[in-house]
Order: sequence, then C-alpha cells, then structure tokens
Amino acid sequence: MINENALVIYKNKPAIVKDRADGKFTIILQNNEQVKVRDKDIELIHPGPVKDFKQIESGFSEKIIRETWELLLDDNEDAALSLKELASLIGGEFTPSSAFGVFTLLKDGLFFTGDIDTITPRTKQEAEAEELKRNEKLRETGERSKYLEQIKTCLKNPEIQNDMKDTHNFENADFAANNALAARYLQDVEALAYGKSIKSRTMKDLGLSETPEDAHSLLLKTGFWSTFVNPHPSRFGMPSSSVGICPDAPLREDRRDLRRLAAFAIDSPWSNDPDDAVSIEKIDAGKTFLYVHVADPAASIAFDSPAEKEARDRGATLYLPEGAVRMLSEDALPLFALGLSEESSALTFKLTIDDDGAVIDTEIFPSTVRVDRITYEEADNQIENGKTEEADALRAIYKAAEKIFKRRIAHGAINIDLPDVHITVKNEKVNVEPFFFFRSVFLVRECMIAAGEGAGTWACEKGLAFPYISQEVDLQGEIIGGLAGAWQLRKCMRPRVLSSKPGHHQGLGLDTYSQVTSPLRRYTDLLAHLQIRAFLRGEKTLTTDEISARLGFCEAAAIAVVQAERASNNHWLMVYLGNMKDSVWEAAALEKKGNRMQVIIPSLALETQVSLQKDVMPNESIKLILKSVNISRSEAVFIQKTENK
Repeated sequence: MINENALVIYKNKPAIVKDRADGKFTIILQNNEQVKVRDKDIELIHPGPVKDFKQIESGFSEKIIRETWELLLDDNEDAALSLKELASLIGGEFTPSSAFGVFTLLKDGLFFTGDIDTITPRTKQEAEAEELKRNEKLRETGERSKYLEQIKTCLKNPEIQNDMKDTHNFENADFAANNALAARYLQDVEALAYGKSIKSRTMKDLGLSETPEDAHSLLLKTGFWSTFVNPHPSRFGMPSSSVGICPDAPLREDRRDLRRLAAFAIDSPWSNDPDDAVSIEKIDAGKTFLYVHVADPAASIAFDSPAEKEARDRGATLYLPEGAVRMLSEDALPLFALGLSEESSALTFKLTIDDDGAVIDTEIFPSTVRVDRITYEEADNQIENGKTEEADALRAIYKAAEKIFKRRIAHGAINIDLPDVHITVKNEKVNVEPFFFFRSVFLVRECMIAAGEGAGTWACEKGLAFPYISQEVDLQGEIIGGLAGAWQLRKCMRPRVLSSKPGHHQGLGLDTYSQVTSPLRRYTDLLAHLQIRAFLRGEKTLTTDEISARLGFCEAAAIAVVQAERASNNHWLMVYLGNMKDSVWEAAALEKKGNRMQVIIPSLALETQVSLQKDVMPNESIKLILKSVNISRSEAVFIQKTENK
C-alpha cells in the first residue's frame, strides 16, 4: 500500500506522494509540480515518510558500489536481491536515500540489472565491456568538444573569413585537413554540404546555419575540403558515375547503304560521343536531299529494357567540367557513336528541302554510313578555302542551312546569340575557353533543327504518338540590338513544353518540332527513336498516354541535370577566379536596375550586377574589377572601374 509521504518513481523520476482521493494519487515532482496519477503509473521504492527531496540527495561512493558488486559476484553472481535488500547492503540501512541510490544504480546499468523486485549483479565481463564503452564515449565527447572549440577559435580569425583559399588554416598539427578527427566529426557537415541531409549537429553546436552553403564554407575553411570538391551534382540528386548496364550490340539487319555520301560529324575538339552527322545530295532544280545521320541505339534498346529504364531515370547525360556522367553506358559509345570506326550504323533522316528552305518530305530508315569526324574550325576552313569534293559538300550543306534559317526567321523565329564558354577541370587546374563563332556551328544547328521538324511532321502524318516540343514567346517592348538585345530576347522566352501532341514552337518559327539528333545524350531523343524503330519494324508502339507518362517522368530528371550543370559551371568559374582578386575584366552593359547594372563578361559568359560609379547605356563596354569571391555561395563581387582606379 502506498501511503502519504512515500517515495515513488514516476516516469523514471522521484516523486513524493501528497495524498490520495477518488482512486488517484497526487504526487509532487522535484520541480514542485503536482500531478494526479493512477496506481499503475508509479512504483513504490520507500514507504517514507519523505518530507522533501533533500532526503535523497546523498548517494553512494563509487568505491562502496564496486565493493558490494564484487562481493555479490564472489558469493553468487546469479544471486537476486530486492531493492530493499540491496539498499540495506550498500547503505547499511534501508532509507529513502539508499532506496533512491539503488534505483539510480539500477537505471545506470553498469553493475546491476533487473527491476526493483529482482536485481542481479552483471557479470565481470559485461561490466568491464560496458565500462570500456563508456570511457570511450567520454573520451570521444571530450575530443569532439576540444575539436569544436578549436574550430570556433579559428573561425574568429579575420584572415579566414572568406573561403577562397585552397589550404587549411589551422596551425595545430592535430587539426590536419585529412586526419581522423576531421573525418569523424565533420561527416554530418559533409552530408549537409552534399545535400544528403538537411541537418547537422556539428553546425548547430558551432552556432552556424544548417545550410549546404554554410556547411561548404566550413569544410573549405577547415581545409577538410579543397576548392576542387564540387558538391552541386549531389545536391541535385545526380549519380556520380555513368550507367553500368550496356545494351547489346545492334543485330544484323537490312540497312540502306549510304557509304557513297560524304558524311561529316562536326563537333568541338573535346567531344568524344558523336551522335549526328550530315550529308547532302543535289537532285532536280529547286530541291535538295539533306541527310541527317543519327546514332542508332534503338537498334538494340527496347522499351522497358534495363538500359531504357536507366536512361529514363537520368533524363540526360550530365556534362560537367570534370567529366561526363552518361545516361547510357560508356561501353555503348563504341557500339553506337558515329565515326569511331570505318563504318557506322545510323538512323538516317532524309529531308527533301525546297528552294525556300522548307522541309517538304521526310523519309526515315536505318543506314550504313562512312563518317568523317571534323572540328568546327576544320569545317570552317574547308567551307572558306577547301578545293576538294568534301569542301564542296560542306559549302552546299551550309547554303541549305542558310535557306532553312531564313525561312524560320521569316516565320517569326527568335535568334539569340549570347557568349558561352567551355570549362574543363584537369589535374586541379580550371581552364575556361570561350566559344568562338564558327559558320559550321550555325550549319549543324540548322540541320539538326530541320531533322527535328521533319521527324515531328513525319510522326504526325503516321498518327504516331511522339515527344513533341513547343514554346511560346512573350515579346515585350522594343528589342534593341547587340548583347543587351539578345538578353532581352532570352527573357521573353517562355519555358518549353514537352507533350505527346504537336504544338507550335514559336522560338524556332516551326509549326511542329521534336528533338531526334542526340539519342546518346537525351532520353527524349532516345524515346523518339524507340517509337520510330517500333513503327518501322511493324511492332507495337507506345500510346499517347504512355508517351506522356514517360515525358513527365524524365522531364523532372532532365531539369535536375540542367540545374546541376549550371551550378557546377558556376562553381568552377568561382574556383577559376579565386586567386584573381583585383583583376580587370571587360563587360557589356545589359539593363539598368536602379543604381545597379546587369552586365555580362563575355570571356567568362558570366552575368552579374554591379553598382554604377558612372552612368552607362545598354551595350556599352565597361571595365570591372574583381573584389571578392565566395566559392561556397558561388558568388563573385565586381565593381566598376573608373579612370582613377
């Protein structure tokens, strides 16, 4: 029976019974809070009387606890005692203080286990193992606290308030960037910086914001990360390696022999996955056959095959300055890429182009081609100075491209030319190379657009569900020329729309459009090829709803790829600029916003805002001085250079 002033346990805490009424006890807790509880909610450990909690404050010495435990082990390690018996043995008598002391020992669990009715000593092996574990935890806690205090002290150093440097800033040898302590105590910070977690105990304990940017900054300042760690792909959920599943090699089949035609895969010198090539053939006056040969992975990849599912999950190949993470296996390139061997298998889009640049007929078929891989620069030299049949063919393709472009412009197409750069990272060196304007870049673009128009029209005529692309343009106000005008036009472009039904692509000036020329790089192109291939074989094709479902699934993945690429490129630009403080850059003014100007630095393809020291007009050239770089936030601060600076 539980009487008034008895000592009880409520939710593992001591309480004193005040009174009992209506089948409930009123108990007092250590914080003087009064609570009404039922009999089953409390455990009696001493009948009292207990006037206040001071009576249970004294505990047992560690020496007497250990001696009693050893004594019980020597007598019989299986011996069981009640709480009252053990309290009397350790404390000499059964008092509220000794009763609560034994309860505390029981909950601690180092030397004794069980409940208040049956308490047994833990074996020597169990106790020693637990003690070792606790000592290790205490040492760990002490090391962690010391480590975090060192970080706090170092972060107060004004010399390391920015994170531009590539070396760690801690003088203590124990604080070396790659030591075991950093690896242990900064794991949660890394997870936050990579976007794999939304919380970090370490960041919280340091009084820092639990954001990926601040976590990145801390890792740079401690030197645990160098500036050559790019966390952005991980933040967007990107895989770190290319697909491992390789599709089968294409089976033998009837292919149209087009080896007689000169076929050119024109690309940048660093490209290693050529998936399109162009040829031309003159026919009667006013008409031309323009051939766009495309890599043919759908020759062996089937709907819902492992390779197709992997590509669908990824949406597109992720192109990073440090390397490509492919939606198809690296081993698939020798099987399908064009021009890697003497002969290549392709899916050819034969476009009949009239004198006005219109695609008036499209035929699609598997083919065998002989592809010559050349760079944009080499193609331009051939177009401008070549005396060979191949040069004549390139000039003819260029003229056809001009007609296609003029027709699109006449139909309201929007042409936007803004600076772009190619960024590469190798051996911890960042290289930024501006894209130069080549005629052959224009040539390839127009041929690929024509193939997309022809494929879309062909699918419409066949009644084939297909991945179509449409886009609206919201032109507002007068568009000026130059870079400022191109920037204005880009702001007018609404996001593209992927659909299983055709729609007007206002940006390209086309009534119907799809993308079919990069099936090794984009899933939507591969999906188009799968539909075409199934139709040509007389096999079952996907329905409109099935195409829509696949488009909806892959588009989210493809958007994440674009975001990861943009964030990564910006990161590497910041690393590139990291040691260039006070360097001067030529920029073009784009648009005035209050006392600030939106500008672009063409040699970096970097858009930013600067405060104006003197007024400038759109398209006016201005000089900027780089004042600071924040790598973790991918921010660079420039100021306008004036004559006296």
